[in-house]
Amino acid sequence: MYQIKNRIYPAFDKTQKSGVCNYLRALVKQNSGLSSQEILDKFLEDERYYLELNASRFPFLAEFIEDEEFLRDTEDYIKECIKYYEYKEKQRPIIEANKEFEKKKRKFLQEVKMSREKPTKKQLYYYDRLCKKYSIEKKNVEELSKLDLRNEIERILNEHSDDYKIID
Repeated sequence: MYQIKNRIYPAFDKTQKSGVCNYLRALVKQNSGLSSQEILDKFLEDERYYLELNASRFPFLAEFIEDEEFLRDTEDYIKECIKYYEYKEKQRPIIEANKEFEKKKRKFLQEVKMSREKPTKKQLYYYDRLCKKYSIEKKNVEELSKLDLRNEIERILNEHSDDYKIID
C-alpha cells in the first residue's frame, strides 16, 4: 500500500495526494462489496457531480479527472485498498485470539500478585461482616492472602445468593 502511494499522483502535492488517498480508502471501506471498477466509477461520478456544482472537496481534480494516468493510478490504489481490507479481515480471528490471550494473561498475573499480598483492611472488614450476617465461623485470616480472602468472600456470597433473589 505504501509503495503504491509513493508512485501514484506525481503531479499532486503532498496534501492533495493525502486527501485523495484518504477519501478513496474510506470509499473502498464503505463499498466493500463492489469491484475496483465499480468503486472507481462511483468516485468519478461523484467528483464530476460536485465539480459541476463547484462544491468539490478536490477542486484541483478538474484538470486531471479525464487524464488516463490519473484513472490508472486511482484504479491501482483502489485495488491495493481492497487487498489491504481483505487481508485485514482475514487477520481478524488471529487478532481477536491474541486479545483474548492477553486478557487471560493479565488476569493470571493479577491473581499471582494478589496471592503474594496481605488482605486489605476493607477485605477483612467485609469478611468479618459477612461472617456475622450469615452466622458463619470465621477462619484464621492471618495466613490468607488477598486472593484467598477474595475467593472465600465469593464462596460465601455464592452460597447465600438465594437471600438476594427477588420472589415474584
